[in-house]
Amino acid sequence: MWTFIFAYIKSMRLYYAFITGITGWVGVAFYSFLNPEQTGPWRSALILLLLFLSWGVNQIVNDYLGLTEDRINAPHRPMVTGELAIRPALMLTAFLLAGTVFISYRLNPWAVLPVALGIGLNVLYEYAKAWSFIGNLVFGVMIATCAVFGFLACGPMPDILVTSNRICALAIIVAANALMTFFTYFKDYHGDRLAGKHTFIARHGLHVGRVAGLIGTVLLFALLLLFILAGWLPSEDIIFPRSFIFCCLVAAFLQSWNVYLFFRNPTGRATYFNLQYNFRACVATEIALIALFNETLALELLIVSYILIGFLFAFHKDEKA
Repeated sequence: MWTFIFAYIKSMRLYYAFITGITGWVGVAFYSFLNPEQTGPWRSALILLLLFLSWGVNQIVNDYLGLTEDRINAPHRPMVTGELAIRPALMLTAFLLAGTVFISYRLNPWAVLPVALGIGLNVLYEYAKAWSFIGNLVFGVMIATCAVFGFLACGPMPDILVTSNRICALAIIVAANALMTFFTYFKDYHGDRLAGKHTFIARHGLHVGRVAGLIGTVLLFALLLLFILAGWLPSEDIIFPRSFIFCCLVAAFLQSWNVYLFFRNPTGRATYFNLQYNFRACVATEIALIALFNETLALELLIVSYILIGFLFAFHKDEKA
């Protein structure tokens, strides 16, 4: 039993938890900003727990669907080696997902919609990776559902749900996560080609992939700048905070450093360890959105997430796992 639990937790790859966790925190923090009297600390804590664990639980499904290429790219993963029995792992995952749906319904029936959409997109993504940038877009939308869930699960539906600034924030989240997952393809370049998994990088090569990553990074911040200049971010009822500029500068530095690292080491062992900066860059970009309406929380999350991503990543030193 303990061996199974350890293998299950290892397969969850908890350093990824900040991708879904911080994304969802954007929604939770924004709802708290709009309705501070309706969001209790225990309710928020429960929502954030579900969000931080959601990546790992869905990762079990992803590992099962990707067994063919993982036997080449990551032969030491517990599900590939047999350390994690497939049927019990899927049964436990189904139980946890059902529990998430149940809790979400009790929090707010509307919150079930982003949960169901996120689960469906996770399955679709395993096949969409071969559809060039469409796969990255699918992934970005999948992660963006976490922000929607965090917002809806906090309490009653607001009178106005869709506004220009909220759409812009979701667009930044989609773009940041699409870019993040694009860089993860580098570590699997050789294995994806052998397995016939035609991701953009496997199809077009490392040089084109690195240039595309650079262009994507520039476009991400060009999109953010466009939204700011157009007056869509922040909204009219939010004073432009200095911490937002600071977080944007930190995110821009981390994204630029990430591009440099993948230009220098597009394949090999170093490529795997570069991923921690890829995750930090993505998370920092989303934390900048939180800084628009909660400066203190954003600065705290920026520090804590940077430290903990590296700390948790250190437990996964085997690039083949």
